[in-house]
Amino acid sequence: MKYVLKHIAFPILIIGCLSAKAQLIHRELLQKTSADLSQSLIPQGKFKPFPQTPDGWKQLLPDTVIANIIRRGELALKKEFKNIPATVMLDFVRNGNRTNYEKLSFEKRNQLWDLVMAEAVEGKDRFVDQIINGIWSVSEESFWGISAHVGAQKAGPGLPDVEDPIVDLFAAETGAIMAWTDYFVGPQLDKASKLVRPRISYELNRRIFTPMLTAKYGWMGGGKPEAKLNNWAPWICSNYITAALLMEKDETKRTADLTRAIKILDQYMDGLGVDGGCEEGPSYWGAAGGCVYDALNLLYDATSGKVSIYKEPFIQKMGSYIYKTHIAGNYFINVADAHPTLQPDGLMMYRFGKDIGYQPMMEFGSWAYHSFNTEGGYEQFRRTRVLYNLAAIKACATATAKESPVPDAWYSDVQLMVSRSNNGLFVSSHGGTNGESHNHNDVGDFIVYADGYPVIIDVGSGTYTARTFGKDRYKLWFNTSAYHNLPVINGKEQGVGLQFEATGVNYQQAKNISNLTLDIAKAYPADAGLKSWTRVIKMDKTNGIEVDDTYAMEVPLNSLTQSFMSVCDVDTATPGRIAFNLPDNSKVYLDYDAAMWSVSKEKMELVSPEDQGLKHSWDGKTIWRVLLTCKTKDVAKTVKYLVHK
Repeated sequence: MKYVLKHIAFPILIIGCLSAKAQLIHRELLQKTSADLSQSLIPQGKFKPFPQTPDGWKQLLPDTVIANIIRRGELALKKEFKNIPATVMLDFVRNGNRTNYEKLSFEKRNQLWDLVMAEAVEGKDRFVDQIINGIWSVSEESFWGISAHVGAQKAGPGLPDVEDPIVDLFAAETGAIMAWTDYFVGPQLDKASKLVRPRISYELNRRIFTPMLTAKYGWMGGGKPEAKLNNWAPWICSNYITAALLMEKDETKRTADLTRAIKILDQYMDGLGVDGGCEEGPSYWGAAGGCVYDALNLLYDATSGKVSIYKEPFIQKMGSYIYKTHIAGNYFINVADAHPTLQPDGLMMYRFGKDIGYQPMMEFGSWAYHSFNTEGGYEQFRRTRVLYNLAAIKACATATAKESPVPDAWYSDVQLMVSRSNNGLFVSSHGGTNGESHNHNDVGDFIVYADGYPVIIDVGSGTYTARTFGKDRYKLWFNTSAYHNLPVINGKEQGVGLQFEATGVNYQQAKNISNLTLDIAKAYPADAGLKSWTRVIKMDKTNGIEVDDTYAMEVPLNSLTQSFMSVCDVDTATPGRIAFNLPDNSKVYLDYDAAMWSVSKEKMELVSPEDQGLKHSWDGKTIWRVLLTCKTKDVAKTVKYLVHK
């Protein structure tokens, strides 16, 4: 899965608390099943979730996978562990760059992991010295997080205060790597020196376990049990649980650590709606609902199945979200900061489908594994998930593989509609608010694909810099409603905040017709002069996609534009019809009223540091903005667009 980063500097302290308006649903699923945790928890010395000998791995893994793991380790042997200069940390406050720091930090951890896994499956001690170098290098870092997150320390952004360690996403990730290192190659480390494993324990206590005793981080609610949390909570907790299960020898403390993590996980899940949707989009689901699943795997194994909520309907809904938001190939619905493509983690989806008893998701996972397999599910983060994936390779490889697109879906909690036609057209639209996590101002936006190819798109987010989560976030064009498939009314774009929302949302689906109706007037500031703006997105599975906008103004309509974003070669020469040319020489058309609109198009020049990520998201395709400009001044009207082949 595509990894994700979050809010930076001091905003990191409040990301868990969206608004008093956000109501938690007190399911408390994990707490209800873990009341006797101290009795059900397998002792630290007996918790053996994965093989600790080469023979054990050989029984579990195909020979080709073992060979690939060793090959990665051999490549890592040839590299030195690089120090991270203080000035690279300072790049973030000096010029907004966070990538330079992350490259050094992430590569170092990848290198250590590759060495550890190679030694674990081979067992010949040839990787041990370099593993020790890696442990020492990571241990001597001033900060285990990243430069964009150091601002959560009391000293603020800049260089880290070594006396104020904090648990951010990547401190937690590092803690899990160090814990698995001790688990897999501990005896070999002891043979080299009796001081290596104590150093791992010391650093985990100093940087993870002790800070978590009194922490009131924003990602865990800032001390507010009714705060709605985002993906940081399950992502960090899955790694925190890993470290506690493997490294905490005091069983009383170990139980307390897990109890703390369970409460945070419950608070995160209680902040999700009844349908288990992910407001941050599918490419963030791997770090959200996917990380809940990582934690559930650990808790299940660490209690011999006594802590298990796989069969809860809510967990089944949360899990199947990733399957139901798939478009085609590696395209998934993207909202907010989510990217349009991701490499589906087929092994994890297969396992999740199996655990919740959902055969279509198992088949989809097997299809994704065979379609996108990368050396047994290797990814840059979430190493605990990688291990569970490795253990599932043989079963997934022989399971039924089938891509079965979902014809229709509706997530009421995030107001997300999914529908596909009988002739290859796909549409998705959503309501919600402009105060969601990773928000873009995009209430009422919609996307269209044809035969799995993007036609009308949500551009997504670019490269993360200091501006991405700072005061200039909505100066980035791709975060604004003017560059989504939305109108600009009397020169006004949509506003920022929870109060800018869709109202009167209604979804209906019957036979060949799917309808999403929503009033997006409240998504605009008052000085736009709107009384109402009702948008209806209708999929007629035999005729095409119709978008109807019915508006009424409180004040005169002085200007009105409507954007359509695309990566297709766009032809606007025929009045009343926009032709989107697809790579296979087929066409999709958007019909509009030529008497009402004049049409123009502009190529989006990707020149800023933030824009560079969009080149990767769309595989170098040119991004076009088609702009309709209204030629009339009607204060009330119904506008129709028809998308068809």
